[in-house]
Parts: sequence; structure tokens; C-alpha cells
Amino acid sequence: MVRVRLKRTGTRNASCFRVVVMDQRSSRDGKAIEELGFYDPRKKEEKINVERANYWKGVGAEFSDTVEAILNRAKEGRNLKDIVKKPSISKKAKAKLEAEAAAKAEAEAAAKAAAEAPAEEAAPAEA
Repeated sequence: MVRVRLKRTGTRNASCFRVVVMDQRSSRDGKAIEELGFYDPRKKEEKINVERANYWKGVGAEFSDTVEAILNRAKEGRNLKDIVKKPSISKKAKAKLEAEAAAKAEAEAAAKAAAEAPAEEAAPAEA
């Protein structure tokens, strides 16, 4: 069975990957049948030959999940750099933001109530 998967290159702690077509029984960094592109997660760069990937898909090759995602982004014309992830927030920072939002909402409600109260008091005095 033929698989389209990633082959690790680069040095320790600076990994880079090639998108390759390999026999699924071969080792991760073994000899590839064909190289289709590359994927660098550190620089958020990726490139894949969509035409050849479609050929291998038509022949019946299986794709790894990561390669499938890279191929889908390439078909849509998006880059990995375009995808912006929300930064993770610590529990303390999240609680602080929620407290600020609650205080702001409470202040707005108080201001709205204060604005409505004089209007109600002035209306009966006129009549």
C-alpha cells in the first residue's frame, strides 16, 4: 500500500518535513517513491504539487491527516501563515477579563437606570 506522508528532515529542535510518496512499510526517513513538496512548521511555510497529489489520490494512495490538511489548504489557495490562532489565556487572565466585562456591564446598567430615573420623576411633576 502506498501512502503520502511526511518525511522528517532538519536538525534536532529545528525539524522540517518533506511531503513524500512511500510504501507504508518503509521507515519514516527511508527512500521515497516521489517527493511532492515540503512543510516547515517553524516558519509556517508549506508547498505541495497539487497536480501530482491528485494523481496519487486517483491511483489509490492513502494520505496522512497532516498531508491531507496541507493539500486542502493548497487547493483553497490559503497559507498556513494566514491561519491565525487565538492566543491561549491563563486562568488568572481569563478571570480578570471576565471581571472587567462584568463590571463594565454593571456600570452601563447603573448609568442606564440613572438616566431613566430623572425622566420618570420629571414626568409626574409636569402633570
